[in-house]
Amino acid sequence: RRAQAVCIPTVHLHMTAATMQVSQKDFEKAQEQLKLLKKDPGNETKLKLYALFKQATEGPCNAPKPGMLDFVKKAKWDAWNSLGNLSQDDARQKYAELVSSLVSAEPAVQKEEVSPEEGRHDGYETIIVTTKNKITKIMFNRPDRKNAINRKMYREIIKALQEAGKDDSAIAVITGNGDYYSSGNDLNNFTNVQPGEMKKMADDGAVLLKEFVDHFIDFPKPLVAVVNGPAIGISVTVLGLCDVIYASDRATFQSPFSQLGQSPEGCSSYLFPKIMGFAKANEFLLFNKKLTAAEACAQGLVTEVFPNSTFQKEVWARLEAYASLPKNSLAVSKQLLRSIEKEKLHAVNSKECEVLKERWLSDECINAIASLFQKKAKL
Repeated sequence: RRAQAVCIPTVHLHMTAATMQVSQKDFEKAQEQLKLLKKDPGNETKLKLYALFKQATEGPCNAPKPGMLDFVKKAKWDAWNSLGNLSQDDARQKYAELVSSLVSAEPAVQKEEVSPEEGRHDGYETIIVTTKNKITKIMFNRPDRKNAINRKMYREIIKALQEAGKDDSAIAVITGNGDYYSSGNDLNNFTNVQPGEMKKMADDGAVLLKEFVDHFIDFPKPLVAVVNGPAIGISVTVLGLCDVIYASDRATFQSPFSQLGQSPEGCSSYLFPKIMGFAKANEFLLFNKKLTAAEACAQGLVTEVFPNSTFQKEVWARLEAYASLPKNSLAVSKQLLRSIEKEKLHAVNSKECEVLKERWLSDECINAIASLFQKKAKL
């Protein structure tokens, strides 16, 4: 027993020294591998990487705690601080292991490749726009972020709708790449804003949102939503401005406005009670009720639901048949249907954006978003 008591610490010290050398080597290699990743690992993982890197290079958190309004710095500080007294050696090892797992998973999610013959439009980064068989398809293309809509994506969708409204296609289709249709507004739109810049952020955001929704209201051709997976927030509310909505049976629909201290947009405050009835619309818009595809169809928000296994095949065959109809007749009929309420819809959009601007500056909204980022920062 005494021999073991002497030998075990000796072996342990030898192994620790070897691990330190390997860990440092792996740590440096991991930093290079991280730069080569094509897939965005997401906020939670990036916070872990940041915290482990700081712990590995500087030791336990020694920076002053940022203010509540500086969401990004606050989330980073919380992530680093949560590591406590984790040793630098262990932090290096954990960092290398996490990067290795990301590298291994890299092929799991890839952006859809579109062949040249499909008529891909140039000049887009966050969406894929193609025209084929008289159909212009606008595909949300941030699958690694669940197709969350950031400011750049808002502007690119506006541009795509402008072009699709003028091209030779008969109909336009909006869909998502990957598992999600869209997770809605990218909350990073609200981060890294200094207290003195909050009003400007809210003003600019309201202008961009109003322009975005206006283009749905004014779109001159039939606009079809092909909802391939979960849809949240703004991606749901503008469905009321589409002409036909087809959904996979794995799609869900939710607008968590109250949860985020915000309010309805996309003309949903006016259209959803008309579509779903006041009682169902109130439950959906006020109390964050999540609807299955079948429930959304029963309430009139979705036109038809298809089995996920045959969804793409069935829907696109039907859309190609629709696109073969006389395009001018389709456009004239669409505009006739929309013209009855177009003025009202623009007024509703303006009012909703005014109210949202106030909500974005409210303590409720700021605290709700800060709380969400703090939850994501926990390891």
